[in-house]
Amino acid sequence: MSKVVGVVFKNKGRQYNFSVGPISVEKNDNVIVETEKGTQFGTVVTDIFEVDEKKSKTDLKPVIRVADKEDIKQNESNFEEAEKALKKARQVVEKLKLNMYIIDASYTFEREQLIFHFLADQRIDFRDLVKELASIYHTRIDLRQIGVRDKAREIGGYGICGCELCCTRFKTDFDAVSINMAKNQNIALNPTKINGVCGRLLCCLKYEDDVYTEARKGLPNIGSTVKTKKGEGVVISVDILNRKYTALVNNELVDVDLNERN
Repeated sequence: MSKVVGVVFKNKGRQYNFSVGPISVEKNDNVIVETEKGTQFGTVVTDIFEVDEKKSKTDLKPVIRVADKEDIKQNESNFEEAEKALKKARQVVEKLKLNMYIIDASYTFEREQLIFHFLADQRIDFRDLVKELASIYHTRIDLRQIGVRDKAREIGGYGICGCELCCTRFKTDFDAVSINMAKNQNIALNPTKINGVCGRLLCCLKYEDDVYTEARKGLPNIGSTVKTKKGEGVVISVDILNRKYTALVNNELVDVDLNERN
């Protein structure tokens, strides 16, 4: 078992686990960690916990040290320089007439790499862009294409529920969402009802689906024929979470509560 902490590299970003080893680390500490892309400045967002390295899907990289004042100053400088690089990169994209939009830019801590995230509707040949940026900043340039869901998380906003977007507020990973999940929850297949501000299916369809699947057990489907106390009828509506349904029996509405049967 290894002692690890969860670290994020930007506000509300994805959490990554790092081995702490003999280093004393606490939640909310700023730390310097080793990654595949080089050293990174991050913030600890969990208390120390243990994981079995044999069961871990990825090799655990170490926390190098708790960040000191000089490290924090370096990170602030990296952020400022990355903002300048973002503006410059957008200018180069416009000059090269590339059909892409660069969302953000960031340096690794030691500036081994300058990383850009961009949106594009199709594959882009950005070799000339990389060459020009590399000649300006004299470091390795890494361009990563992201989706509209990532863009929504970066920009933020409010969903149709009136709450802050889940992807901005607490979700760190995007799950696969299918139209069958909306059907399973008896939601009208209206794009304005089932799509988020990103234009994709609502994330909440995924993490609420298990609850609906469990509650739906034993409930009939709309249109099916059922037997009730007042005779045989056709199901015209289903209340999944309350485990109730309404059937039409001889032109009379009959409410059935499965909870009363238990």
